[in-house]
Amino acid sequence: METMLRRTPRRRKSSGARNMLLFLIIILAAGGGWFVYDRYIPNFKQTIPDYGVKNPIVVHGEVMKQGAIIENNEVKLPLPVLQQVLGADQPIRYEADSGSIILTTANKVLRLQTNSLTATVNRKPFDLTITAEVQDDVVYIPITPIEELYGLQTEYAADSGVVTLLQSGEAIQLAEAKREKGAAIRTEPTIRAPIVEKVPLAGKLRVWGESDGWLLVQGPDGHPGYMAKDNTALASMEQIAPSDNETDFVAWKVTGSKINLTWEAVYQRKPDPATIPEMQGVNVVSPTWFELQDEDGTIKGKADPVYVKWAKEQKMQVWALFSNGFEPDRTSAALATVETRFHMIQQLLAFAELYHLQGINVDFENVYTKDKENLVQFVRELTPLLHEAGLVVSIDVTPKSNSEMWSVFLDRKALGKVVDYMMVMAYDEHWATSPVAGSVASLPWTEQALKRILDEDAVPASKLILSMPLYTRIWTETEENGETKVSSKALGMDKVKEIITQYKLKPVLDRDAGQHYVEYKEEEALKRIWIEDELSIKARVALVKKYGLAGVATWQRTFQTNAIWKTIDTALNKKT
Repeated sequence: METMLRRTPRRRKSSGARNMLLFLIIILAAGGGWFVYDRYIPNFKQTIPDYGVKNPIVVHGEVMKQGAIIENNEVKLPLPVLQQVLGADQPIRYEADSGSIILTTANKVLRLQTNSLTATVNRKPFDLTITAEVQDDVVYIPITPIEELYGLQTEYAADSGVVTLLQSGEAIQLAEAKREKGAAIRTEPTIRAPIVEKVPLAGKLRVWGESDGWLLVQGPDGHPGYMAKDNTALASMEQIAPSDNETDFVAWKVTGSKINLTWEAVYQRKPDPATIPEMQGVNVVSPTWFELQDEDGTIKGKADPVYVKWAKEQKMQVWALFSNGFEPDRTSAALATVETRFHMIQQLLAFAELYHLQGINVDFENVYTKDKENLVQFVRELTPLLHEAGLVVSIDVTPKSNSEMWSVFLDRKALGKVVDYMMVMAYDEHWATSPVAGSVASLPWTEQALKRILDEDAVPASKLILSMPLYTRIWTETEENGETKVSSKALGMDKVKEIITQYKLKPVLDRDAGQHYVEYKEEEALKRIWIEDELSIKARVALVKKYGLAGVATWQRTFQTNAIWKTIDTALNKKT
């Protein structure tokens, strides 16, 4: 029997290969078609963006989380957006209990309240046409006072509801659409993204960014989105007008020299100017005349017109000191509300006018850390109003440390941006009740105190004044039950000289402290003194010149030897 061989399986294999090849061709064709479609066939669908709010706010092409309120075609902006746009250097404060809103600049303080058409700028009336309000726990502020203080501009596109914020002084790149049939602004940087706005030929665009051949733009309706760069032609720059604030206040300074201030400690008795010896080189006196008296912000005054007249005759400025009396609870209450803060400010302005003062020196010490921001706010509100009256504003700060109520409560960086001068009270390295005897202000410690504020807090050297002690401490060390007990007493320079003479002591140089040092025995106690004299004072003045500081201050007159004024003056003005 003859067997027949079939080749069908081979034909099936060949057919399967052809089918596979055909399938691959179809896949590749489909993929290529999709590639062409995705790459070259644009999406013609136009969509209305859902911003989640009725009146979206756009800043630099970015949509903010909160929207605006439009009332009578006027714009109200949410406080969080304003705070984000203006930044920490142009703060806006809201106090919910009173509904008060406070805006501050270098020259102006604006106060308004929710649901009120009355506001004030530097205590003068400022009328509003719409009120500030609170909606869903968000504060909304009319744009008019914002324009007045910060130069911020808004554009409201009625058709789209979009509000665009433009910042004072910024320069914005403009462009024009160059497609005859109009150019598309899309939701994403791809031609497949839907269109949010069609811009006609030569239609104006603001350009906020560029990436991979696409521009982030805003068209006439305000919608932010992406336009192919090929569809645009760059045009001119748009310059937003700078804020129309008055010229910044120029603080008093000494032509050709530096500030040389001394504090006049005024307690129960007023100093008699007739008994004050000549103070060579001193050009500012700061009498401790004003003190916070109660939680309502009432200030107790001890100013003396006779002293002011004497200072003027000596060609000295009078920067009266305002103290919180070292009372933390009283201070906390007085700083807590805009009403109590402005009560203090109004009194200081009245005192300054009454006594013909040239400045106010703020000396708040022993303050709760929780009141740090409130103290900054007080100084922000105080400074423009004192400047308007022609007054110099200074503040006393301690060296930086971890002590909360001595140091941590001071925001030196924020305060340094506001005040004219900042006195660094570089003393009490070893304080009255220190468990260890030591210098009131060793030279390395003093220099480190300055450097930290200059470097860490970016306070300009031209604002810093080094405050130097004219006193020292005599330390008494006794042995009790195997332990060393330490106590101290503050002494002025003349008293230390008397002790050195009385006990026939010979000062030695403590190189680590940069000071002369003596010690002696009295009964069973060891007495130790790190001396403030010509050597230590000259070394500190050298730091003022080394770092280009504004000058020196001394605590306090009556502690010094009469000769030390000449030492300070000569060292300050010595050519190097």
